[in-house]
Parts: sequence; structure tokens; C-alpha cells
Amino acid sequence: MPENMVQAEGLVKIYKTKQTEVLALQGLDLTIEEGELTAIIGNSGSGKSTFLNMIGGLDRPSAGSLYVAGKNLFTMTEKELVLYKRDTVGFVWQNNGRNLLPYLTVMENIMLPMSLSDTRKKKEKATMLLEMVGLSSKKHSKMNMMSGGEQQRVAIAIALANSPKLLLADEPTGSVDVRTANYIFDVFTELNKNGQTILIVTHDVALSKKVKRVIAIRDGKISSERVLKEAYADRLQESNIDWRAENTQDEYVILDRAGRLQIPADLLAGLELKDNKVSIGLHDGKIIISRPEE
Repeated sequence: MPENMVQAEGLVKIYKTKQTEVLALQGLDLTIEEGELTAIIGNSGSGKSTFLNMIGGLDRPSAGSLYVAGKNLFTMTEKELVLYKRDTVGFVWQNNGRNLLPYLTVMENIMLPMSLSDTRKKKEKATMLLEMVGLSSKKHSKMNMMSGGEQQRVAIAIALANSPKLLLADEPTGSVDVRTANYIFDVFTELNKNGQTILIVTHDVALSKKVKRVIAIRDGKISSERVLKEAYADRLQESNIDWRAENTQDEYVILDRAGRLQIPADLLAGLELKDNKVSIGLHDGKIIISRPEE
């Protein structure tokens, strides 16, 4: 059985200022297995980027527990956290200014984060990564000579330079055209087939509908989970499918450890409630939630 790459239980994150206190995560529970390709979706302010930053070691949780690749992110010292960010996770940002150094060539950018080793081994690894993202011919180019999509593919190669156990991508297709977005997703898919665990935060509807497992976060908690239908699992590279329009996934509402769930807003709107009270009952093995009788 695959081991857990990410194990979050009751995860809480509170941001405090002199005037306000913001609860970004409110007891989030989530398990991601080794070898999964998972996407996280949610509206702005839902907590998805906060969660990604905590997994990446860029922010500290306030309460709960968080393990990544068997490492406890609550108990790490600053030195251990530096090693964790170097060796355990790789990060691909939407803004290429955070991924790349413009005065270095593509090859130099990829070699820069590599662990201490001789130059020959670094060049061999960088060459292999460039081939993987389809940019072998660009190894001597600088960033101003490349398109946004090419720069994002270089960013993926950089994130893989130290062979991380977990690859994190924050809106990796957010600033590229559809054709390039499809290519980037194909790169992620190929990496995943080779065993790479990948976690993506995205607003890209077409991309999220191709992923085998999609986690929706709302108000700092997991609200629902979507799983790719078996009929689409082997058709990811077909160009005749309108991934934005077709219903490619089954959606499940998630119960938290206290038995609570978040009912989708469109279903609640259909009840036309006058306040926050609902009737609930068990009928023929189904839990029925309805508007109270007047």
C-alpha cells in the first residue's frame, strides 16, 4: 500500500495583527498518498494557498498536526526547515519572477539549486530535466529570449533539480495559453506516471477536470472531493474532449471528524431557507436534509 505523503489533521492557521485576527484554516483534515497527482481548488481567501505554503515550509501552522514525507513540520528547527525546503519539496510559482533568475541561462538556472556535487553531474542532471520538459534546444538561452510557457517549463525543471519527494505547483497554467497549459499538464502527467507525487493549486477549470483527485477547500476546511470517472481516466490526451464543459468527475461532500459537512451553496439555495435551520432524517438508508415545515 502507498504511504502517506501528506497527513494533515485538525490543521489551523491564524494570522494576527494589532487590529484583527484572521482564521485562514479551521481544522483542515487531508491525506495525500505517495504517487498521487492531486489538485486543490477554492475561491480566493478559502485557505488553499495558505495550506500549500505550510506544506512547502514557507509558513508555520498554528495548531493541529502536519506531516510531509514522514517529517513533522511543527517540530522542525529553522535549520531542519531549510534542509526540508531544499530536499523534500519543489515549488513552481505562477509568477516566473519567483522561479527564475533572468541574468542566468536556462542551464545555469536549473543547476543553481542542486545539492553540492561536481559540475559534470549537475550538467548531466540539468540536461536530463531539459529533455523531460522539451527544451533541450534552449539550454543556453536567457529568460528574455523565451515565451511565458517556456519559462514555466524551465521552472518545473528547476523544481525537480533536487529530486523532491513532493512537487508543489501554485497556478502553474494561470498565465499561459490553452495549448501551453495542455503541454504543462502533459508534463505533470508523465512525471506522475514515473512516481512523482504532485500537488497543484489551480483555478483552471479544464486542468482540474483532468486530475484524478480534486480537493475543494471552503472557509478553511475541505468541503468536497471530486474523483475522475473511470471512463475518462485513459482519455486525458484526447483533443476532442471539451474538458470545461463535460462532467468528468464524481463529487463527494466530505464529513469532518466531528460529523460535520459543508453543503454546496447551489443546493442550499434550492431549499430557499428563511434562516439557518434545516430538518434532517434517515429514510431508506439515505440522510435527507429539507426545509423545515412551517
